Amino acid sequence: MLDLKLLDIIACPVCKGKLAYDKKNNELICKFDHLAYPIREGIPALLYVEARKVSVNEE
Repeated sequence: MLDLKLLDIIACPVCKGKLAYDKKNNELICKFDHLAYPIREGIPALLYVEARKVSVNEE
């Protein structure tokens, strides 16, 4: 479970844009770069190499 207060201070490491929390998949989504960053044990893995590409439909 992610502490939602983090969403105010963390950003996409690629574009520095705002991230959205996807509770269902336990990921942070960058809608600008179409990337999903996993959250493991409550800690976002904000590394490009850890991200997966998401389709526009998934966002």
